Amino acid sequence: MKPAAMPPAPILHTSARVLEFDSLREILLAYAASSLGRRRLETLAPASDPAWIERQQHLTAEIRQFLHAGGRFDFSGLTDPEPQLERARIEGVALEPAEIVSVVTLADRAAQWRDLALHPPAALEGAWDEVAVLSAGIADFGDFLRFFKSKILPDGTLDDRASPDLARIRREVEKQKRHIQDSLRVYLRRLAEGGALQEELVTIRGERFVIPVRVEQKRRVSGVVHGASSSGQTVFIEPLETIEQNNELVRLLEEEQAEVRRILLEMSRRIAAQAVAISAAAEVLAELELQFIKARFAAEYHCVPVRFGTGSLILEQARHPVLERSLRLHDAQVVPISLRLGEDHRQLVISGPNTGGKTVALKTIGLLALMAQAGIPVPATDAEFPVFDAVLADIGDYQSIEQNLSTFSAHVTNIEFISRTATPHSLVLLDELGSATDPQEGAALAVAIADHFRRLGALCVVSTHHTSLKVYAANTEGVLNAAVGFDEKTLRPTYELRLGVPGASAGINIAQRLGLNAEIIAAARARLGSDAQDVARFLDRLHEELRQAEEERARLARQEEEVARERSRLAARGMDEQRARVRELEKKLEGLLRDFEYRIRETLSAVQDRAASVKLSKDADRRLARLRREFREQFDSAVVAHSTGADRGDPHAQPALVRNVAEGDTVKLKSLGRSGIVRRQLDSDTFEIEVGAMKMRIPRSDIAEVAARAAESPVKAARARGIAVSLSEEDAGTPTELNVIGETVDEATRRVEKFLDRAFLAGLPRVRIVHGSGMGVLRKALRKYLEQHPHVASIAEPPQNEGGAGATVVELRV
Repeated sequence: MKPAAMPPAPILHTSARVLEFDSLREILLAYAASSLGRRRLETLAPASDPAWIERQQHLTAEIRQFLHAGGRFDFSGLTDPEPQLERARIEGVALEPAEIVSVVTLADRAAQWRDLALHPPAALEGAWDEVAVLSAGIADFGDFLRFFKSKILPDGTLDDRASPDLARIRREVEKQKRHIQDSLRVYLRRLAEGGALQEELVTIRGERFVIPVRVEQKRRVSGVVHGASSSGQTVFIEPLETIEQNNELVRLLEEEQAEVRRILLEMSRRIAAQAVAISAAAEVLAELELQFIKARFAAEYHCVPVRFGTGSLILEQARHPVLERSLRLHDAQVVPISLRLGEDHRQLVISGPNTGGKTVALKTIGLLALMAQAGIPVPATDAEFPVFDAVLADIGDYQSIEQNLSTFSAHVTNIEFISRTATPHSLVLLDELGSATDPQEGAALAVAIADHFRRLGALCVVSTHHTSLKVYAANTEGVLNAAVGFDEKTLRPTYELRLGVPGASAGINIAQRLGLNAEIIAAARARLGSDAQDVARFLDRLHEELRQAEEERARLARQEEEVARERSRLAARGMDEQRARVRELEKKLEGLLRDFEYRIRETLSAVQDRAASVKLSKDADRRLARLRREFREQFDSAVVAHSTGADRGDPHAQPALVRNVAEGDTVKLKSLGRSGIVRRQLDSDTFEIEVGAMKMRIPRSDIAEVAARAAESPVKAARARGIAVSLSEEDAGTPTELNVIGETVDEATRRVEKFLDRAFLAGLPRVRIVHGSGMGVLRKALRKYLEQHPHVASIAEPPQNEGGAGATVVELRV
């Protein structure tokens, strides 16, 4: 049996009855499915062993995750096997089939859980540690269960397959029964002809087959009478001719019973041999069902696991589960409380009007402390507790006629016990301290009692109406005031717990609002001492100011939300207007560019000289592309500057300008529409870029984008790994030589024109055209064309070893 399944010794002093721990247990019992779980729940009590408490919290959390992931397990029908195990250990005692079934069912469920624990759902990976440790206490019942498989029927009788002898005997019994019935039916037909029968049927009396005969006809039937009907009109007779057959049937039935007993004895011996393992499995299943109970309760009541620290008591949005169950029946909700004790304050003094929730606050703190130390998650959004060695409460009316104790005497007796029992590690809860006696003496006694527990160092929560205790809390280090809320407009408590301020009793105000005689109200106020009146007025004013501050805070929060919504609305509206304006400007810009382009084309068409026209057309295309790019950049800069409020000269208002360019980067150029590699940076805005076989000085504004960083270049990476890299002709860049040998003048001229345009745009300084010598017609025509071409600076015939008259070297304009 594993330690997690063994409940430790409970805390000796818990005030569990006063704090309604038994009522909580009743809530938990509703989630129990078996007597095994109910028995374990009845032993559940708060403990002071931190290790056990932590294990309980983890176990419940893991089972809660199991349920959340869709896991299920059936505990219904499980019972405590100890009585059956005790009987099975007695030599010669055979368990009844029903008892065997209950024990085997428990072992079967244990085996099912063992298999599940060894193979938990994937969603629980890493969150199954404590359950795995607990489940290790279940033995392998494989052989045990295989022995009992198919041997006991659901109704508790043994199956024919329980043993070969039992199957044989039962076949013989059935055969003998049919033989007797057949004999009796023949006999009945003979008797029916003479009218001696009451009715034609065969029945059984005392495990012997008989036939019903009318009383007046019984002398006609030879046999043994086995009784009469309730009316006395019919007797049941066993004919002489079937007596031997019935005797044989009885013998077979006795043999069957003997075999059944032998089998039950063997089964009982098997159970006795596994008694220790079965008992341990029952303890594990009982503990597991307890965890399922706590997990289902935690899910329904929105509970959280408790953290255990060294001395702090922290509760956020804590609720009393018993009160919450009661309010749920009336479709109401409990008002949660929040508090922090232990860091700077070890004592809390709660004050406020009657029915305001002071006692509920004390009971909530106390019950949740007991739940935490019983390993039960608590209904809150956050909870931290120390491990208390005692939870001591003085709550309620203890007047006892039998012990001749008044309410005051009973309170004093109880507090005297608490003062002797409490330690610095205890939780002390005192309700209406100093009540049920003279107010002045009660107040003095209340302050003295509270200060005793403060000096002791115990965590202490006190509720009171005494002003002296409120003043004590305000003036004493380590003590904190708290107030429960009351709405004087509706004369209803709000049950809210407000830390840091004392509460007003408001008894006279409530009486006045309830319509008590004005003279009585005036007389009551007059009888109040001046100090009490000042304190009452101060508390009334303080609570009113707090109420107004909360209303103002809520109003400001609403205004802030409205301003945020309006700001978002205006921003969205502004963006829509800006987008519309940008679209309008883009349309105008496109129109201007189209008009400009049209005028250029129109001017060019008027130029008659073909060579000049070609040159102007090429130059116009380049200039038009540059103008489009510059217009677009200026337009984008203006839009960005308008959106951000930046100056147009600000680099951040120039979105088309590429900022991060480094040596080795592959960049795309706007003017050429091609990519090149940055070899070095000449100044802040000028780069030397290699395009094919050329190197050019390029301004930053001509870089459209960085196509690949130096570190990302596949060629560079390959070379770094020692891999040889060669470029194909297409990737190597623009060709520097054109071969037109064998072509006509027109064909060669068209190809040379395209070749020169491509070389010029690529920035090549010179190219070579191979046309051959032949008759010289193609050479002369091409050289004449080249002399007039706008891209050509000069032409020359290369040396004989480079082609001589069969080629022409062309120097291109820069």
